[in-house]
Amino acid sequence: MAANPASFAILPQETSVLEGTDEFAALELSVRQHARFVFKVAYGVLRNSHDAEDVVQEVFLRVHRTGTRGVRDLQAWLATIAFRLAIDRKRKPEALDIAEFELAASEPDAEHIAMHRQQIDRVHRLIAALPEELRYPLVLSAIEELNSRQIGEVLGISESSVRGRILRARQILKEKLTAVSGKKR
Repeated sequence: MAANPASFAILPQETSVLEGTDEFAALELSVRQHARFVFKVAYGVLRNSHDAEDVVQEVFLRVHRTGTRGVRDLQAWLATIAFRLAIDRKRKPEALDIAEFELAASEPDAEHIAMHRQQIDRVHRLIAALPEELRYPLVLSAIEELNSRQIGEVLGISESSVRGRILRARQILKEKLTAVSGKKR
């Protein structure tokens, strides 16, 4: 299972060392507000909770070192750092682990569970097979819920390019899913 992003928060009893300094208070506030989000961005690229945790730590170390002066959109800025660090950390594409995705709580029978897992696995394999230039905008949009402007800042491309890439990625996925469904009937 993925790590609990709540573990990134600094507990009140752990802040005694940080008290009295505005710099550390600002860092603590940033960690409390954005650690889960940064984890999700890193995990969206890496698909490994341990590596994603390392990226989160590195992001906030960089925030501590450089500060946030002059940053217009803190969330987009953090996402950019997390995304780039995750890309740097990623060495090769790895298989997606569907065991980390929870099933509905209505307790369906084993056949439905197996079918659902196969569908999830199929979609994740198709997403993983997309070229990076299409996969990353799709993941940042659909999973990380960033808007086109934020994705553009993260990837260093225009908003219209982001929208075009997401549209192409969805079209490719739709075509492939339709082709796969048609073969099985």
